[in-house]
Amino acid sequence: MKELEKRIAQAKGDIPADLVLRGGRVFDLITGSLIAGDVAICGERIVGIGDEYDATDIIDVDGLILVPGFIDTHLHVESSLVTPFEFDRCVTPRGVTTAICDPHEIANVIGLDGIRYFQQASQHLLMDLRVQLSSCVPSTDMETSGAQIDADDLQRVMNHPSGIGLAEFMNYPGVIHRDPKVIEKLALFDGKHIDGHCPQLGGRDLNAYISAGIRTEHEATTAQEALEKLRKGMRVLIREGSVSKDLEALQPILTDATSAYLCLCTDDRNPLDIGEHGHLDYMIRRLIQLGSSPLAAYRAASLSAAEAFGLKDRGLIAPGLRADIVAVDDLATCHAQLVLAGGKVVDDTAFAARASVDPVGRNSVRAPQLSARDFRAAGNRARTDIIGIIEGKIITRHLTEEIQPVDGDKRPDQARDLARIAVIERHGRNGNIATGFVRGFNIERGAIASTVCHDHHNIAVVGMDYEDMAIAANRLSGIEGGFVVVRDGKIQAELALPVAGLMSLLPFEQVRDALIALRAAAQELGVTLEEPFLQLAFLALPVIPALKITDHGMVDVTRFEIIAG
Repeated sequence: MKELEKRIAQAKGDIPADLVLRGGRVFDLITGSLIAGDVAICGERIVGIGDEYDATDIIDVDGLILVPGFIDTHLHVESSLVTPFEFDRCVTPRGVTTAICDPHEIANVIGLDGIRYFQQASQHLLMDLRVQLSSCVPSTDMETSGAQIDADDLQRVMNHPSGIGLAEFMNYPGVIHRDPKVIEKLALFDGKHIDGHCPQLGGRDLNAYISAGIRTEHEATTAQEALEKLRKGMRVLIREGSVSKDLEALQPILTDATSAYLCLCTDDRNPLDIGEHGHLDYMIRRLIQLGSSPLAAYRAASLSAAEAFGLKDRGLIAPGLRADIVAVDDLATCHAQLVLAGGKVVDDTAFAARASVDPVGRNSVRAPQLSARDFRAAGNRARTDIIGIIEGKIITRHLTEEIQPVDGDKRPDQARDLARIAVIERHGRNGNIATGFVRGFNIERGAIASTVCHDHHNIAVVGMDYEDMAIAANRLSGIEGGFVVVRDGKIQAELALPVAGLMSLLPFEQVRDALIALRAAAQELGVTLEEPFLQLAFLALPVIPALKITDHGMVDVTRFEIIAG
């Protein structure tokens, strides 16, 4: 009662506000106009705009434009390679005041303990981290994960204050064909928010998927695909990550008319990419550069996102809403000069005052010791399935090549850009090893390896030299997971990710520097991909067409089956 009365009194001007931002103009995402006047704040909430207010504390924002805090509508914090605390420190100063995460990366490794870790961490961050409950752990039955989560497990972690609903439902065939375990999870969240994941789905299959109560989706890679989903009532999340780059393909559909139903997300973006380009601030800049209006871009980044996920307390700079505010120098350049998250100024002092949570998932890499012979690809027939990388996409091509076996092994072929790829089970469950071929790395020598391997997070290795591949994979066990580059029997660069084999315990600046060294080392092998490690990680995700590989073997995703050897 007292807090409510205090807010009303400050809004009316009967008593001074706690904080006033003076001298700026508010960008109104309803009309697109700029509103002059003070912004008055009481605790975590805005209480006044467009007037003059007194306050205990006044911040001069003369000449700046005030926009609502940005909302990343779908991401996996683990893919930033840092803990939630370092992710907060990395992106909140760029204006991201709300992030809606799916912790299914860590959940695939250690189960509910990973989800609980994120739930606990969310209570101590400056940003508002919303933790969706992971729907598909594992994503399919064609991979070996470290944990499995069913409907009964989800019920045990429901109703946490950070929750919104059920995270991306990747098993779209299970939805369409009414798999009993899938239906059980969907029924548990009936009437709540359910996030989607249905790449290239259309027609009656899309109708069936949406009929399950799924309302948001981030896998559209063409304007045609996005428009069908929009017309059928889905909110489309425009994605621009470190690997999945769909912004330019979808920008033409972002208009003032459609922006109410389009949102922005990063899905997977690492500190190097954030440092070089940005986060949602980069997406806003780029959308405006490509021709979208500032109103459409900023509306998609905040108000539309808030509406899509039922966050009715944010998305505008307006009385009664959360004081999530970004002061930018110019709408087109979108460089944050000041950020408030829940009424708190985002700065080093605020970050230092946060409580912490002990990391989880240590010593999670329990892979077999490997030798060069483990990377041979046996086979009697020359016709061979090849994963074809499409840079900037996580979808792949299903290619075929004639590769003649020599002494019972189909060898990598640099001249045709045919590298060996292997996935090794690392959770200590069965020791599976699967091998295949990939085109698109342009690797000429050595090997790169990673325990960031969506979504099961086994060890993925690509290379031209079997000895180097074995050294790289074995090194990952020694450093509790991470990234490794090996050439001529020697480790050229590495980054340890000891939190479940996914996240570093280092500050994000040091992770960024390590990624620079890893990228340079990969380039020395001949690799031409801008983000080779994340590109490698997605080659093991068997819910994204067309051809992938898991520890069970090569997966034809369009048929949703393992290809017979």
